[in-house]
Amino acid sequence: MGLYRPRTHSSVSAQLHLLPREERQARMGALRGHAAASACPFLALVVLLALPGLAAGITRHYTFNVRMTNVTRLCGSKSIPTVNGQFPGPKLVAREGDRLVVKVHNHVNYNVSFHWHGLRQLRNGWADGPSYITQCPIQGGQSYAYDFTVAGQRGTLWWHAHFSWLRVHLYGPLLILPKRSEGYPFPTPHKEVPIMFGEWFKADTETVINQALQTGAGPNVSDAYTFNGLPGPTYNCSSKDTYKLKVQPGRTYMLRLINAALNNELFFAIANHTLTVVEADANYVKPFTATTLVISPGQTMNVLLTASASPASQAFAMAVAPYTNTQGTFDNTTATAVLEYYAPTTTRPTSTSTQSPPLPLPALPRYNDTNAVATFSSNFRSLATARYPARVPRAMDRHLLFTVGLGTDPCPPNRTCQGPNGTKFAASINNNSFVRPRTALLEAHYRRRYAGVLMANFPTTPPHPFNYTGTPPNNTFVAHGTRVLPLPFNTSVELVMQGTAIQGAESHPLHMHGFNFFVVGQGFGNFDPVNDPATYNLVDPVERNTVSVPTAGWVAVRFLADNPGVWLMHCHFDVHLSWGLSMAWMVDDGPLPNQKMLPPPSDLPKC
Repeated sequence: MGLYRPRTHSSVSAQLHLLPREERQARMGALRGHAAASACPFLALVVLLALPGLAAGITRHYTFNVRMTNVTRLCGSKSIPTVNGQFPGPKLVAREGDRLVVKVHNHVNYNVSFHWHGLRQLRNGWADGPSYITQCPIQGGQSYAYDFTVAGQRGTLWWHAHFSWLRVHLYGPLLILPKRSEGYPFPTPHKEVPIMFGEWFKADTETVINQALQTGAGPNVSDAYTFNGLPGPTYNCSSKDTYKLKVQPGRTYMLRLINAALNNELFFAIANHTLTVVEADANYVKPFTATTLVISPGQTMNVLLTASASPASQAFAMAVAPYTNTQGTFDNTTATAVLEYYAPTTTRPTSTSTQSPPLPLPALPRYNDTNAVATFSSNFRSLATARYPARVPRAMDRHLLFTVGLGTDPCPPNRTCQGPNGTKFAASINNNSFVRPRTALLEAHYRRRYAGVLMANFPTTPPHPFNYTGTPPNNTFVAHGTRVLPLPFNTSVELVMQGTAIQGAESHPLHMHGFNFFVVGQGFGNFDPVNDPATYNLVDPVERNTVSVPTAGWVAVRFLADNPGVWLMHCHFDVHLSWGLSMAWMVDDGPLPNQKMLPPPSDLPKC
């Protein structure tokens, strides 16, 4: 049973504070009332769990009003798209088994759609969100209700826009609590705190990417990293925009970390504190300790922080800084936040004056320290217990090899381009740079209307093998097409993703919609199909939805194609996604009624 412990009254309280305010107040009021009547905390807990709506999954309704909002950061203000006027956006909370209905009203001039990152959306790709893959975008003045059920998942996920670069501002946490009959497979934390890492651009990000696509150059980089939307005192005019996490000495807190940054993997640490990693991408892992974490865009991580019983100071710096091996420019800055201790003799927090000397920063690795990243990544293991098994596919139906990396496009006639050697930057998987279709692929698949929309001939191996991590070939031009890879229902797939050194070796965080996968192996250099499979971990590999292909290396994953529909897989660096580093799986229906795609909703947006 691993570290599983039955849920206690404190775990109920820790989870209740995450619920929407009205529901939280009603349930806490019921708890206080029944506790006062009985003077028996255990009986009060029993009554709380027996209240209507607590015994089974419920339907939770949320409304997203997408509007332009003025936000001030780094000495300047700009108008950005927000959800309900909030940046970052609102926190969504549910329990495993709940149904969520999120009604989106688009009041801006941009097209928009929303992705519920990490939710499998079983048979229900209509709620997955990527524009032109599972739906046409929601146009200005239109609405769409995302209607989905959380089945067999619990943990920290997140939501974000999935159109162009809009997710730089349109994102928020999506927290899935365990079933009411279950607790966590680790000691219950005193409190749970979502922390989202992001990026802030002084410029308009739609102008940034559109200009880059026009000129063929790399886009301008961000001006700051953020903690829950706040850059902190290392940036100009930002001392007042500092995130503070207040803790009580001796208490344990669960930090729900989410990397919502647009184009950067990040190191994270808290000065003089050690963290215990207990979850990755909403999947429990064997706990391990670390003083520095690395988290890729799209990834989530739950960590336990135990506050010191006798802290040497009342405040400590938290910091994020980039990890990258790019040959281009990048935002090489450090964002900080404050871990602030409540004074032990009072319930009032001590204040950290903006006039105080800067807090000492935690020691973070150098920006290109690939060995530190590899060492940290090697610690992840699934629990692999009876309650939380690791169902790793063993007998494989398909073995696939995908090269992942950058490339180039020729400069159009009579134009001057600013990419490598007068070309335009591009990106590809197996040398195919994905072309965005004019209509949604999922609807084409559901209605079996493929002509002129997609080609079901995505290459399963590199079309032109070369020394992937060595000297690049002379011709780095990529092919283009809206290509998908068909899979029969329940196909077991082993996918090796091989990084290339074209335009420089760097890591690529690959995110798969519709599925989790098991990370069974990884290494540096070129994948060896004869010897490397012998090193696979098929006992307790970590289960994720986003994994970074190592710099000048490879990663092997396994998954079962048991979710019918069309599912995007792409690099979660949005610049690489814009350059075409994506593909789609087209999974057929199974023979049984519960193995077939659901019909499309009546309000599905039109292109």
